[in-house]
Amino acid sequence: MDKVEEKFKVGDWLIYPKHGLGKAIDYEVQTILKSKIEFLVVFFEQERMTLRIPIDKLNELGLRAISDKEEMKNALNALKGKARIRKTMWAKREKDYKDKLNKGDPTSVAEVLRDLFRGEGDPEQSYSERQLYEMALDRFVREMVAVHDIAIEDAIKKTEENLKANI
Repeated sequence: MDKVEEKFKVGDWLIYPKHGLGKAIDYEVQTILKSKIEFLVVFFEQERMTLRIPIDKLNELGLRAISDKEEMKNALNALKGKARIRKTMWAKREKDYKDKLNKGDPTSVAEVLRDLFRGEGDPEQSYSERQLYEMALDRFVREMVAVHDIAIEDAIKKTEENLKANI
C-alpha cells in the first residue's frame, strides 16, 4: 500500500472519470472470500456517495489527482477554440463525447463543453446534448473549484466567459 499512499493521501482531491471530483477519506482493508483487499475510500459530495475502490484497480479505473493550475489554464484555453461539429450521426458523436468525459482530463472535458455549447442565437440543443453538456460543465467547474479554491458560481462564470469568446 506504500506506493499508493504516496500518490493519494487522505484529504486529497481526486478525479474519478466516471464520477468526477471526490475526496480521499480513508484506506481500508477488507477480507473478501478469504483474501485481504485494500481499498481507497473516496467520498463524492455532489452525489453524496462513498466508493471503496480496490487499490490494485486505481490506475485501470483512471483515478488521478486534480489538475494543477497550468493544466486548468490550458483547459480554459481549449474552451476558446472553434467548436468541432462533425456531420456524423448523433449516436457516434455522443459515444465520442462520453469517451472524452470518461477520460477525465480537463482538456477533454473542455473540448466536449466547447463542442456542445450553444450561444444565444444558436439552434436549440436536443435533450441528450443538453444532458451531456450539463455533465461536462459540472465536472469541469468542480475541478476548477478544487484547483483554484473558488466558489462554484465563479467557476461557472469563468467557464462561460471562455466559451462565449468563440462567438
